[in-house]
Amino acid sequence: MIVGLAVVVGIQAFGENQKKANSDAMVNDGVRIASDAQAWKLKPAAFGGGADASNWTGLTFAQLGYELGGNGCTAAQYGNLNGCYAMTGQTSANLVITGQNAAQANQVVVTVSGTRPDNIATVVSNIAAAD
Repeated sequence: MIVGLAVVVGIQAFGENQKKANSDAMVNDGVRIASDAQAWKLKPAAFGGGADASNWTGLTFAQLGYELGGNGCTAAQYGNLNGCYAMTGQTSANLVITGQNAAQANQVVVTVSGTRPDNIATVVSNIAAAD
């Protein structure tokens, strides 16, 4: 009985650690994409950048060098083993990058409001709880 309980607790702990590791990896991916977007915005247009564009509208993953549609994601999303990422909100002031991993029920929202490191904010949530 005790061995059975220990096995169940161990499996549950492994699942929680896997979920946490995925959310950490998704935050890392989101911040990397945000950092690349900031670099694009600061890069001169002659070098393929946004030349300090006044807004984020029109920015695409292709302009940042990311291939779309990988790992079962839609043709408009960038995907890797951690999840699928989309630019879900582009305004003159903000760029919003949303990443989801349905298998782990993780969602990461990264908001970029400028070109400094402190202009990146992240929020991690459980997409199953939002349903």
